[in-house]
This record gives sequence, C-alpha cells and structure tokens, in this order.
Amino acid sequence: MITKNKLDKPSGPSGTAAGIFMFFAGLIAAYYSLTGLILVVLGAFIGFSSTSTFLDTDKRRIKFSNNLFGIIPIGKWIIITPGMRLGLIKSHRGFRTYSRGNRTMDMHIKDYRIILYGEDNKKIMPVQKFDSLDMAQGELKNLREQLAL
Repeated sequence: MITKNKLDKPSGPSGTAAGIFMFFAGLIAAYYSLTGLILVVLGAFIGFSSTSTFLDTDKRRIKFSNNLFGIIPIGKWIIITPGMRLGLIKSHRGFRTYSRGNRTMDMHIKDYRIILYGEDNKKIMPVQKFDSLDMAQGELKNLREQLAL
C-alpha cells in the first residue's frame, strides 16, 4: 500500500500566497493579453509546488517527491534496507517577509518529523511531519513495525 505524506511548500507561506495571487492575476490578464499566460505559469509554479514523500510498505521503498505545479511528482524510489533506521527530530523553520514600508513579518513553523537515516547514520529524507510529539511517537512506532526497522 502506498501512502502519501505532504511535507512543505518550498517558497514558504508568503511566497505561496504571492504565487497564488500571481496565478489569479494572470488568469484575469490572459483575458486581455496573451502575456498574462506568463503570470499564470509562474504563479502556478510558485504557488502550488510542494514536497511530499510516498511510502510503499509492501515493497519496502520510499520516494521523496518535489511536486511541480502541485501535480507532477519528481523523485526517485529508494529501497529500504535492514541497516537503515527511523528517528524523530524537532523541526523549526522561520520565514521573514518585508513589506514596502520596510516592516518585517516573521513566521515560525515548529513541528516534529520522522526522519529516515542511512546505514552510516546520515539523514536521507524526512518521512512525515506532525504537530504534536505524542502523534509523532505513535506513528514512529507503527512505521518501525511495518518496515521491520
């Protein structure tokens, strides 16, 4: 069974909002001029692109995917070997946006992530993200049993 886990937006919350705004502005501009299609394509790429992981527990493999335009998954399957392990880390991502009046808006996103480590104890990729530690620990235990790690 293949499960899809959504992770992040590469451009952050402000870039995603700006991309969606560009997309809709391009749709309106495309009615009047064909150059509005450039805004549609750029806005769709910036606003809808995301990252995710696909986990196939039957074949014991995992794929980190960059979803271009939100629908085209780009990535490579990695076979899970017995020497790999799963771990849990606390993640903190910060984003800063400046307004035209040179005021800053800071956004901090804190969550817990299940990470796949290789045989040499180096991080390979994030597998899932959670808002609470209890949910992350429960799913970590469940994944370890499913993947026999």
